[in-house]
Amino acid sequence: MLSLKSALAKPFAKQIYKRIRKWANTPVETQEQVFQELITKAVSTQFGKDHDFISINTYEDFVRRVPVRDYEGLKSYVELVVEGKSNVLWPGKPLYFAKTSGTTSGAKYIPITKESMPSHVEAARNAILMYIHETGNSRFVDGKMIFLQGSPILKEQNGIQLGRLSGIVAHYVPKYLQKNRLPSWETNCIEDWETKVDAIVEETLLEDMTVISGIPSWVQMYFEKLQKKTGKKVGEVFKNFNLFIFGGVNYEPYRAKFENLIGRPVDSIELYPASEGFFAFQDKQNERGMLLQLNSGIFYEFIRADEFYDDSPKRITIKDVELGVNYVMIISTNAGLWAYSIGDTVEFTSIKPYRVIVSGRIKHFISAFGEHVIGKEVEQAIQEAIIDTSVRVSEFTVAPQINPPTGLPYHEWFVEFENEPEDIQAFAKKIDVSLQKQNSYYFDLIQGKVLQSLKITKVKKDGFQDYMKSVGKLGGQNKVPRLSNDRKIVDGFSQLV
Repeated sequence: MLSLKSALAKPFAKQIYKRIRKWANTPVETQEQVFQELITKAVSTQFGKDHDFISINTYEDFVRRVPVRDYEGLKSYVELVVEGKSNVLWPGKPLYFAKTSGTTSGAKYIPITKESMPSHVEAARNAILMYIHETGNSRFVDGKMIFLQGSPILKEQNGIQLGRLSGIVAHYVPKYLQKNRLPSWETNCIEDWETKVDAIVEETLLEDMTVISGIPSWVQMYFEKLQKKTGKKVGEVFKNFNLFIFGGVNYEPYRAKFENLIGRPVDSIELYPASEGFFAFQDKQNERGMLLQLNSGIFYEFIRADEFYDDSPKRITIKDVELGVNYVMIISTNAGLWAYSIGDTVEFTSIKPYRVIVSGRIKHFISAFGEHVIGKEVEQAIQEAIIDTSVRVSEFTVAPQINPPTGLPYHEWFVEFENEPEDIQAFAKKIDVSLQKQNSYYFDLIQGKVLQSLKITKVKKDGFQDYMKSVGKLGGQNKVPRLSNDRKIVDGFSQLV
């Protein structure tokens, strides 16, 4: 018998479904309205005055006046806000700064305003409600839920709260979920990631966990510690666990490993959250891609990834995107980010409605020889190699080997296996064939004897975790880059292979 909470979830889910369908069915008009509201609201800010917002009537006006910037390009404005000045990028002051560790900029301070904060919470809620509407499954709302996240402890700087995004969001868990939510506040505040996960294992061990969420690599650590502690599959420990919610990285390379750890398949929902905004979530279990959030105070532009570094790359809006093209996503938001490149590349899998997959990072690619291999391609290649085998991969990254001791250069794959292939050369060949099929430049370089086939270097168990710990990036929202155009990361692996 359904509880009251479980029963009420279904009509609420239906209501949200209708609301989402309304804007999803009028995408261009919805984005036009968002655009006009953003410009109007920010016209008297310092940024608005500097870029003549009062004269912007059309998207073309905006493109002429506001260049595409990354964090470095916007940094002079952000620093004024950090100093405590008002009406710089957005009216008033932000409620929060989400502090992130940038690779080139050092610490980044991403503003979150009272207008932008609700979308971070509502999008995650709506993802669950769309799942309930589609599947009719609402029983999980009566069980315990966990989100592996950063510490909710915030600091104050010039009247603005400062913390990790996941820690900020922890302050906004709806009251009706508070009793169901784990870990406890005290456990969530533990800074050391391994200590924290150990505490979470102890706290959840005897609970009726139904929903588990987080970045797959860190949830994997939690599952492995659970299994070590109990000697059981996670699905035996938590018999009613049937929904995994994840974001941050592609789940597919982890899926076989997870199903082995759990002992059975479970439904999953993919999210696309970032400090800069909550961009998309999976709205259908059997459709590829996530529904782009067009009604959340974010105006989207797109630049083809292969043109991004041109002198004047063409900027387009939602109405001109094409399926299967790799785009750099540019955002303007009600948190005061303007024509801002977050560094992600996306590919549209559907335009009715608009759904995307995250294909990689514009700075994370290998083109040491002109091949421009991207994250999506290496992930698909390893997935295809694993199909119908008992091979399970815990983690991997790829780098070019430009000056090998002998022979031609090649791509070196650093792979941590949970279950190794019997013939590692044959496994590497499968990956290489898939990459050649996907990427014509790579195919030409192999066929033209510029490159030799890729080589796999095995990483010891927990090697990637050890590496992340050594560089101070264990846990939270930190992720191992799938590939790099140099060997800076893998040169730190010498003790791990």
